[in-house]
Amino acid sequence: MKKKILFSMCLVSLAAVLLTALFTSLVLYNRTYDELKDSIKTEAEYISVSMGDDPIPYLQTAAKVTPSRVTWIAADGAVLFDSQSAPGEMENHSGRKEFQAAVETGRGEDTRLSSTLQEQSYYYALRLSDGSVLRVSEDTESLYRTLLRSLPVVALLMAVVLGVCVLLSFWQTKRIVSPINNMDLEHPEEAVAYSELSPLLTRIERQQKDIKGHVESLRRMQAEFSAITNHMSEGFLILNGQSAVLSHNRSADWILGLDEDAQGKNIICYCRNKDFLAVVGKALKGEQAETVLKRAGRSYLVTANPVLEREEVRGAVVLLVDGTEKLSREKLRREFSANVSHELKTPLTSISGYAEIMAGGIVKAGDVPELAGRIYKEAQRLIAMVEDIIRLSQLDEGNPGPQTEEVELLSLAEEVCARLRERAAEREVELTVSGNKAAVLGVRQVLDEMITNLVDNAVKYNKTGGSVQVIVEKTTEGGAKLIVADTGIGIPEKDRNRVFERFYRVDKSHSKETGGTGLGLSIVRHGAQLHGAELQMESKLGIGTKVRITFPNAHCQGHP
Repeated sequence: MKKKILFSMCLVSLAAVLLTALFTSLVLYNRTYDELKDSIKTEAEYISVSMGDDPIPYLQTAAKVTPSRVTWIAADGAVLFDSQSAPGEMENHSGRKEFQAAVETGRGEDTRLSSTLQEQSYYYALRLSDGSVLRVSEDTESLYRTLLRSLPVVALLMAVVLGVCVLLSFWQTKRIVSPINNMDLEHPEEAVAYSELSPLLTRIERQQKDIKGHVESLRRMQAEFSAITNHMSEGFLILNGQSAVLSHNRSADWILGLDEDAQGKNIICYCRNKDFLAVVGKALKGEQAETVLKRAGRSYLVTANPVLEREEVRGAVVLLVDGTEKLSREKLRREFSANVSHELKTPLTSISGYAEIMAGGIVKAGDVPELAGRIYKEAQRLIAMVEDIIRLSQLDEGNPGPQTEEVELLSLAEEVCARLRERAAEREVELTVSGNKAAVLGVRQVLDEMITNLVDNAVKYNKTGGSVQVIVEKTTEGGAKLIVADTGIGIPEKDRNRVFERFYRVDKSHSKETGGTGLGLSIVRHGAQLHGAELQMESKLGIGTKVRITFPNAHCQGHP
């Protein structure tokens, strides 16, 4: 407050001195300059009247008694006489503003600054009866020079005023602040200060009572929160923006080895697992993240969510759930699917072959072809399911198949759509491919299957007369983006988060009608994870669905 008062008083005083000096200089300069112009005009009038029939002798005499510069100029601009220079050495003056104005109107004037802005010259011209022009001029200091000359005086004044202001402000500030500093804020109602502060003191007293009530309420809430979290089987952590522990429960203590002094310490002091620290880092950047943490022979599903306040990340909430059994069951299910699929593929292929022969009409019974056709269709569906299961098992185990390579995504999308265009035509769905060439580092076969499944689904679940658009674009980061958009039936909101699960169907009653295996979108998700791509879906019921896969830069991406 003292500094503010001191600064304000000094600033106001210095500004007043500076503005006063500037205004005074301007007024005095303008008055002096106006007097100079009036004097030159009078002198020019007098000389023009007194020149007579032989002007040169008179002009020579006048030049000796006047400080002004006198110039006589012919009607064509040639200089006939000048009091300071030889006429023959001077340039033609027909282009001068004051000369042109005098020729046109009878009188003309102009002011010109020197190249250094130190001086300025005032010119006044009169047209004589014979068409020639008499010009009188005089040099004087410019406004810039006048202000420069006054600077020392102004600077001295400002220094004196500044010193006085500092002394006065210290004295005045002490008088103003002293009663405020001596107030007893614990008992503001008893404080003796300025009457203007009475409303403030009343509010302080009221706020102190409110704060005490809030503190007591927060203590009760903290006790309830601790009682609830300490009885959770899941580990629970709250971290601030610097990864320091703000709160933790007993389960988190047991899982991560936290002690009583953990509060306020960085979580890295207790857990250095890179995956765990990575999800914490993502949460502190505003992203929800998950991972699996293995401790003491157990597997914990770690979920970290950012804590936002006005769209700014303030910290993170970390939940650790024991998922040992769940992950074990998932592993057994993957192994079972791989084994069963491998065993069933050979007999199903044989059934498909026999059914194809029967469908060709070799069997004599009249109704056999229709029955054989159904068998063949179902057998093909089962084979496709087996192949999808095998592919999923390979992706789960991180075995995509062939070696990674740089794949041109637009060309691949055109190949896939060429294969599916006949099927789209059967369902009266328009299938188009557009966009720009973009390279992706990945497994061509897996990328082919991902696009095939997305486009096939978009055709299957479309409307008659609908459309499917496949768009390939480059991203600003140098990656690639594949978009498959349809005008189909859409996906209900409750099902959107589950459509990428294995065997999950939005409409079970149409599973046979569409002929899908329920594994297509799951393959898409696993393929995206394999290539480090981001998978997004937007859908509106009855309007259509858009699936977007964003791949990283092929030149910066590591091998899948």
